Amino acid sequence: MALRQPQARFAVVGQPIDHSLSPHIHRAFARQWSVDLDYGRIELAPSALASGIARFAESGGVGLNVTLPHKQAVMALCAGLSERARRAGAVNTLSYVDGGWHGDNTDGVGLVNDLSQRRGIDLRARRTLLLGAGGAACGVAPALLDAGIGELVVCNRSPERADALVDALAAPERAHSRYWRDLPDLAHFDLVVNATSAGRGIEPLTLPFHLAGAQTVAVDLSYGRAAIDFLAWARAAGCGQAFDGLGMLVEQAAESFFLWQGVRPETDAVYADLRRLADGEAAAE
Repeated sequence: MALRQPQARFAVVGQPIDHSLSPHIHRAFARQWSVDLDYGRIELAPSALASGIARFAESGGVGLNVTLPHKQAVMALCAGLSERARRAGAVNTLSYVDGGWHGDNTDGVGLVNDLSQRRGIDLRARRTLLLGAGGAACGVAPALLDAGIGELVVCNRSPERADALVDALAAPERAHSRYWRDLPDLAHFDLVVNATSAGRGIEPLTLPFHLAGAQTVAVDLSYGRAAIDFLAWARAAGCGQAFDGLGMLVEQAAESFFLWQGVRPETDAVYADLRRLADGEAAAE
């Protein structure tokens, strides 16, 4: 597949969006391949999602990354969906093809690539707790199963959403739903993935310490300030390893870049640059 012509328009859409590092990441990828990339941020309220995305296409837009709170709602605007998007029930990457938007989901492969390739973590047979059942959780759950984890327990404050996610996974022997009130009764996990908004100024993060231990890997799908509370819990619970979602962000962006440009960028240098930036900002606070 040939690289797209110079100045094709790309962007990330969400609300809020000012904090997004996606423009920085995609511009770094573009420099590796000498692509003249136009990549911006678009803030849209849910009520303006359809009209805003239509205007973007009319103005020459050919690719969009989709973040909160639009990952599930944007599916209704797609003329076609990849198998990954269908399984996830959520979209984080849009490509304008033959006069319509095609939806894909690169979150799952982004998480798995960060953990298995960058961190060297063997995911096979790990008993996994997935906190949350929204668009981010839906995006990573199928990929975790494909990566060979053992039992997947989905826990959400809204029981119906946890049940719906597990039903959609269609893996009754491996995937099960539990409710937030059940957390004190659950046994130890080898992998804990936080895909909720708990601890981000919306609601407090309260998790029992016995869910994790020295062999547990803890991952928050967010990064920066949004991941502080969960990572603090992971340290207090004695988790052997704990990461925020910055590595996943870079890896899912690399998959989006490949879908749009037909070439795979190198991610380690981009991640290292963002890690230094994020750690520097945290030290300055």
